[in-house]
Amino acid sequence: MNTHLIRRIAIPFSLAALLLGASALGLSSSALAGSHDHDDHVEARALLQRGEILPLSRILAVVQQRVPGDVVEVELEHGKHHGWEYEVKVLTAQGRVREVKLNARTGEVRKVEDD
Repeated sequence: MNTHLIRRIAIPFSLAALLLGASALGLSSSALAGSHDHDDHVEARALLQRGEILPLSRILAVVQQRVPGDVVEVELEHGKHHGWEYEVKVLTAQGRVREVKLNARTGEVRKVEDD
């Protein structure tokens, strides 16, 4: 995949807590291969404030309805074809890791697949 077409933003735990509000969901931040940009949280917050992405709490509610389990990773990506997209990895009760891709602006589930 051409790395120039996709831009990823890590969602640090502190921003995830802010976006989740008082939610007690367990969430780990995602590490990005080759990315050490410490301003990702600033950009993610600006996108949220401008209404370009939904809050993580709304995204996780959609994910839990579609794929119940424990959220183990969240990424926010920008691609040429799909725009901003949340990628959420969920560990199911059966021990499978499922990846859910959602439109970050609308919360529409775009794809669910095994990771």
